[in-house]
Amino acid sequence: MVKKFTEFKTDAYLAVGDESLLSTFTSAAQVGYFTFIWTQEKEASLSVDGLPITLPAWSILALTPIQTIAIRDLSGARIYQFNREFYCIKDHDKEVGCVGLLFFGNKQIPVVQLNERERDKFALLHDVFLDEMEEPADTIQAEMLQTLMARFIIKTTRLLKASDHQLPPQEGKLELLRKFNLLVETHFREEHSVGFYAGKLFKSPKTLSNSFGKFSMSPLKIIHERIVLEAKRALMYTEKTAKEIAFELGFEDPSHLTRVFKKQCGLSPSQFKAQYKSA
Repeated sequence: MVKKFTEFKTDAYLAVGDESLLSTFTSAAQVGYFTFIWTQEKEASLSVDGLPITLPAWSILALTPIQTIAIRDLSGARIYQFNREFYCIKDHDKEVGCVGLLFFGNKQIPVVQLNERERDKFALLHDVFLDEMEEPADTIQAEMLQTLMARFIIKTTRLLKASDHQLPPQEGKLELLRKFNLLVETHFREEHSVGFYAGKLFKSPKTLSNSFGKFSMSPLKIIHERIVLEAKRALMYTEKTAKEIAFELGFEDPSHLTRVFKKQCGLSPSQFKAQYKSA
């Protein structure tokens, strides 16, 4: 059973369900979403970035969209998947954001094991998730689901910090991509060129782009996606104009933001805001 939430006006996506959510990953492929794999009574067998993993019963594995997985056995597991527009568009504490300890902010692949007490707490939270996703859609459903996901991530992060059980560190190109995402998070308001980030990573722009080729993305696309996400946040939750937002995001000419935004969303910032406000 899989339940999905989508919100057209923001492109938000959330899916909560069983192992069938990942049934197509019989061979290695990029997961594409922030993902939690939560085992129940049975252990799970899979590979992450080429590393064979046996995930113990009653444990939670956190994955970023850029990671590659291949599933051998996820029988009975519960799966949560969401995109940046669902969770990252809201402000969160650094530790529990999209570059926090469970995601790009961790050199290792995070795994959390649940004792009996924690199992009951997470099971209750899961039931609330499902109940909310069965409710008729309204204007506040996204807010409720984002709050529930924030609670899930906060609880998992706390357990991770109290545990020393993590998988080996990520290596090679994946670690380079993780570092790049962290740098973009720090500097995207002022620095929009691939050259700046390449210099920080002691690479040439060409070498950096070639390194990202296997992930079907480019450094510039990552920069632009982060800028657009921040612009969406400001358009949705503040009364700032598109021009004001452009200046805050480091664009001397607001039309440059409009071009980047329209390429990503198919709408100008002003059109996006009008659509959001009218929905």
